[in-house]
Amino acid sequence: MKKVQGVKSLLRYLEAADYPMTEERVQEYMAQRKIPHNQSYGDTIFFDLSHIDWWIAEQRKLENKNN
Repeated sequence: MKKVQGVKSLLRYLEAADYPMTEERVQEYMAQRKIPHNQSYGDTIFFDLSHIDWWIAEQRKLENKNN
């Protein structure tokens, strides 16, 4: 299970996965609990990349369904 720490690392991963997003959008999704993440040890945020890959696939399904 591979994880990245912090929003900036997630943004780089999303860009590499061809699903770019702004930091503001990620923060908004985190606040709404729409993107999988874990917060521990104060302000440290972790993203499990297998969960993020699943989430991207689900988002793409929804986008295709709505088009």
